[in-house]
Amino acid sequence: MNQTANPDMQVIVLDEVFPHAPDVIWKALTSGDLIGRWLMAPQGFAPVIGNRFTFQTVAAGAWDGTIHCEILEVVPNERLSYAWRGGDEHNEGYGSKLETVVTFSLIAAEAGTRLRLTHSGFQLPKNDTAYRNMSEGWKKVVRKLDTVVTEVATSEQQH
Repeated sequence: MNQTANPDMQVIVLDEVFPHAPDVIWKALTSGDLIGRWLMAPQGFAPVIGNRFTFQTVAAGAWDGTIHCEILEVVPNERLSYAWRGGDEHNEGYGSKLETVVTFSLIAAEAGTRLRLTHSGFQLPKNDTAYRNMSEGWKKVVRKLDTVVTEVATSEQQH
């Protein structure tokens, strides 16, 4: 999303180089069991366009804490994108209505694979709390993802 076109829209972008092949990172991004180790346990996840699944987090006000997702794009070992919707329009701050998109892009890098995480569609000021919290939260998630990917890579080397 071009922020100059709509200054009220914000995007979280994280770039991290992992010293692993794209297929190892892809496995961690597309296996429900592994996703549960670095993000949250998904219910009904399958890396198939149109598949709907959910995550459960802390409820707030009129929102039950369910994050509704739908797979939008799957390019094996390259790109995974899904809608990330939650909150309630009657809530302010944490739990306000959120309609965003999370995209993971894998790009070959000299030292392994560059992971670019983009979480787009935050409408400010309505989503200000979510934007601030998730800007910090995704940094922690990427660190956990790195740990899980390293474990997967080590396990695959031993077999």
